[in-house]
Amino acid sequence: MIYNIRAILDTEEDVFRDIAIRDTDTLEDLHQSLINAFGFDGMEMASFYTCDDRWNQEDEIPLFDTGDEPGQVQTMNDYSLLELLHEDHTKIIYVYDFLNMWTFLVELASITEEQVGVVYPELMHAHGVLPESAPNAQFESDGTENNPYADFEDDYDEDDFDQEDEFGGEHYEDLGFEDNWN
Repeated sequence: MIYNIRAILDTEEDVFRDIAIRDTDTLEDLHQSLINAFGFDGMEMASFYTCDDRWNQEDEIPLFDTGDEPGQVQTMNDYSLLELLHEDHTKIIYVYDFLNMWTFLVELASITEEQVGVVYPELMHAHGVLPESAPNAQFESDGTENNPYADFEDDYDEDDFDQEDEFGGEHYEDLGFEDNWN
């Protein structure tokens, strides 16, 4: 079967790509299709994330195994699209380049029969121009739900500390380090 997938850049403007891909292809195949469709060079890290129907991010599926032991973490190549996307679960999130955080909402739009003579994956439609820089992600939170330090009170007061350090020098100036010590 062929999955018709729409990947939408998480931004105010309409920027999306529609891709037809086999349901037996892997998430890594979809990753390659997305970087080609959006014109990325493919040199950055990326991950897919499972999510619920409201796009709340859940489990990460990275491009590479980032575990302490080889094989500890399942990667994009370990999952076929069929395993994650189906009629009951149509959404995943894709993040490319963790420094810039290009974030895409990826949704299974329809399932069709494979067409003879078509090379899959296929870019079916492109709408909108990718901006020069990634849109700023808007994370809304009251600060308590995922913050283990939300109840921590910062009682630090500069007046409580003497500027004289334990070595007898003020601000570590008497330790003998030169300005360009390395």
